[in-house]
Amino acid sequence: MNGPEIHVEFAPELRLFLPNGRRQDGAAQVTADGVSTLGHVVESLGVPLTEVGPLAVDGHEAPVSHIPTAGQSVSVRPVERPQRVPGAPLRFLLDVHLGTLARRMRLLGVDTAYESTDIGDPALAALSAAEQRVMLSRDRGLLRRRELWAGAYVYSTRPEDQLRDILDRFRPELRPWTRCTACNGLLKEATKEEVADQLEGGTQRSYDVFAQCTECKRAYWKGAHHEQLVAIVERALADYAG
Repeated sequence: MNGPEIHVEFAPELRLFLPNGRRQDGAAQVTADGVSTLGHVVESLGVPLTEVGPLAVDGHEAPVSHIPTAGQSVSVRPVERPQRVPGAPLRFLLDVHLGTLARRMRLLGVDTAYESTDIGDPALAALSAAEQRVMLSRDRGLLRRRELWAGAYVYSTRPEDQLRDILDRFRPELRPWTRCTACNGLLKEATKEEVADQLEGGTQRSYDVFAQCTECKRAYWKGAHHEQLVAIVERALADYAG
């Protein structure tokens, strides 16, 4: 037999995490067992705590550790923006499915670690904690792991929308053209002689300005795809300033 219930209402931004039958009104009735915390109740309904902002019980702010009792009404709001993450500097870790987003964040100079192979949720969570990086993922199970330093759900499947959302949510410092898009290392100016072993004949003749990664030694120059990259950077900077 079900015991007395509590009423839980989710903000529209969080309803996509709810089961289909609850998405329209964003409300749920949950049995009050006298043991489960607000955090447990919210996650049991499918919403990762990384996406949860202020919680209110009967109109009063409450922590995730609060244990609701029968008859109480709980309001769940989305995380506040810009989101402040404890510790500095702000750094990120992306899972195997977010390679394009990782490269674009690096293009903008944001410290972004990325695992190009699936190392598993426990290893990703441990890496997030060890390096104090915000874990970005579309995997709700990963974002529910307690050992994460911090995390955020990536809402869109489109890289341009993903980038816009992450920049709006965290407002990281942008320093375009300062990081290697391949490994996240910092770039330095380089002479043609220093990177000659990576250049084909046409590039040797056509370009004189180069940069090189201080970590993986990859060379960079304003080649055929540079205009596309400039467009990505300019669009991101415009969105960021807007």
